[in-house]
Amino acid sequence: MFQYDLVVVGSGPAGRRGAIQAAKLGKKVLVIEQGKRVGGVSVHTGTIPSKTLRETALNLSGWRERGFYGKAYRVKQEISAEDLRRRLLITLDHEVEVLEHQFARNRVQHMRGKASFVDVSTLEVVKDDGEVMRVTATSILLAVGTKPFRPDYIPFDHKSVLDSDELLEIEELPRSMVVIGAGVIGIEYATIFSALDTAVTLIDPKSTMLDFIDKEIVEDFTYQLRDRNMKIMLGTKADKVTKLDDGKVELILDNGRRLVTDMVLFAAGRMGATDTLNLAAAGLEADNRGRLKVNPETFETSVPGIYAAGDVVGFPSLASTSMEQGRIAARVAVGAVAKEPPKYFPYGIYAVPEISTCGLTEEEMKERGIAYECGIARFRETSRGHIMGLDTGLLKLIFSLKTRRLLGVHIVGEGATELVHIGQAVLNLKGTVEYFVENTFNYPTLAEAYKIAGLDAWNRMGDIKSEL
Repeated sequence: MFQYDLVVVGSGPAGRRGAIQAAKLGKKVLVIEQGKRVGGVSVHTGTIPSKTLRETALNLSGWRERGFYGKAYRVKQEISAEDLRRRLLITLDHEVEVLEHQFARNRVQHMRGKASFVDVSTLEVVKDDGEVMRVTATSILLAVGTKPFRPDYIPFDHKSVLDSDELLEIEELPRSMVVIGAGVIGIEYATIFSALDTAVTLIDPKSTMLDFIDKEIVEDFTYQLRDRNMKIMLGTKADKVTKLDDGKVELILDNGRRLVTDMVLFAAGRMGATDTLNLAAAGLEADNRGRLKVNPETFETSVPGIYAAGDVVGFPSLASTSMEQGRIAARVAVGAVAKEPPKYFPYGIYAVPEISTCGLTEEEMKERGIAYECGIARFRETSRGHIMGLDTGLLKLIFSLKTRRLLGVHIVGEGATELVHIGQAVLNLKGTVEYFVENTFNYPTLAEAYKIAGLDAWNRMGDIKSEL
């Protein structure tokens, strides 16, 4: 039996940040990871692989240069699945190396094995070689992440009908693909493969998509997808999915339509990876999607001394927020003070094009009855946009008419997930429209779009200084 101050189950963003935070406070910490290497879903099948795949696809396809050289332009004429995988493996090796060094530098112990509860403070770990050991801890942090939801009616075969984890292991790029699920993961992969000139059809039972994103941004994004001939079928459900003898896949939709495609990606939701933890032994119970309920301020579960953070606790399920949740949970678990993070955090969707948002949407402003004004800038209005050959891209700022404070920033287009941080800082520091009007931005940059949007809003609002 081995005793620790904190045992962390899972080494993804929440787990690794929580473990390192506790270790920096002088605590004895153990991380248990059932995967072959540390890093969790984020490093091996989620965040890092999908973003690496995106960057590789855009580079090899010449996507960013097509505004100048035409839609037929390609850096590499014949792009293979191996081309995509090669860069992915290099990136993953770097990520794992950095993480292992962080654990070593902070004296965080880690082991490979599958953990399950014996009681509220004891975990049994089955290691790869069959050895079984037990560890006890003053506190336990569950950061096990999620896995793809795989319903019985979908005939997964690891080749032509896949989930989002399996998609990273395909042997050849499909000429056509149907993506089931218009959530963040489905949209990211649908647009990445569309950029590789795969004929993509996106279907979802809901009549809308990305409902938490400002509607004007979603409309602009949808227009861009349709403009490049991507088929979007919302309010449509796949009643039956069948593998055909010739290797293709047939889908029968609830509206009577029949689709035949080379590949189907099922990306309609994920499940908390809690089914092997024997939660009942610790007095815990997960919901129907395997997620755990926690106190949103401390991330402690209903059982004192047991914490959960990251995707396993549900929305927003972002690597960035998971890291902060893990850090806060670890500090509370070892008795340290944990400051509440800033109210507004950025949300990034790494589709093609990118979407990023922070603060309130226009729809939320209306619901709350806040008088507001918007400022819009299009990337083609900036000199940097001309240099880059951009004819799309939109930045939207939302200001309170009463206080003139920035309350929302929403971007769709090249570099959106980087640009959003300017708006995030101004928003959390309670800045006003005057900041954008009076501030100087590097020229030429896409960040100039902030000044353009600020001026657009200022012109509509009138030159009346705020009284804060």
